[in-house]
Amino acid sequence: MLESLKEKVFKANIMLVEHGLVIFTWGNVSAIDRKSGLVVIKPSGISYRDMTAAQMVVVNMEGEVVEGDLRPSSDTPTHLALYRAFQGAGGIVHTHSVYATSWAQAGVDLPNIGTTHSDYFHGAVPCTRDMTPEEIKGDYERETGNVIIERFRTIDPMHTPAVLVKNHGPFTWGGDPFQAVENAVVLEQVAKMAALAYSVNPSLEMNPSLIEKHFGRKHGPGAYYGQK
Repeated sequence: MLESLKEKVFKANIMLVEHGLVIFTWGNVSAIDRKSGLVVIKPSGISYRDMTAAQMVVVNMEGEVVEGDLRPSSDTPTHLALYRAFQGAGGIVHTHSVYATSWAQAGVDLPNIGTTHSDYFHGAVPCTRDMTPEEIKGDYERETGNVIIERFRTIDPMHTPAVLVKNHGPFTWGGDPFQAVENAVVLEQVAKMAALAYSVNPSLEMNPSLIEKHFGRKHGPGAYYGQK
């Protein structure tokens, strides 16, 4: 079942290791087959070193295992909430990469202060609010998804396909799992750039015209970056 998608999700998970975004069993990648409404996701607590494509777990939108002998990632309810809310998302990534997670732990938005950021994320990468004790004690992973969705009420999730969950870490998404991984890699790099830039000049400012130019040349009807 969904063998091709399992292979893609497996390869995308391995890419997290190759790009230095995860260690041990941290993080996860998933992808959705919109036609069937099924999601393929990394199994919980399995080392990347030992993981195989056949171990990827297939779940339905209620989180029930449809195929697989292992338990799906504990973050599965968060992924499912995002797939329901963000219809353009075909793949989702969660990591605990050092710089992006540091911004999340600081509890602040990651501002757009450079053209590298603007090429991928239109505005600041938002940080969510504090979760309430009730949300944490209840259906924690589903509520994590809900606070992300709440933060994007006035933000186009496909123009800024990333979020910082306060005190936790980053999630990114894209049209497929590989694009979601690319966004996770870029998020880590721009988080590092911002941390270094603010250490050099805490009062720095970004030219808003550059934001629109760099985002617009890669996204939307007027995009001209790359090949046709």
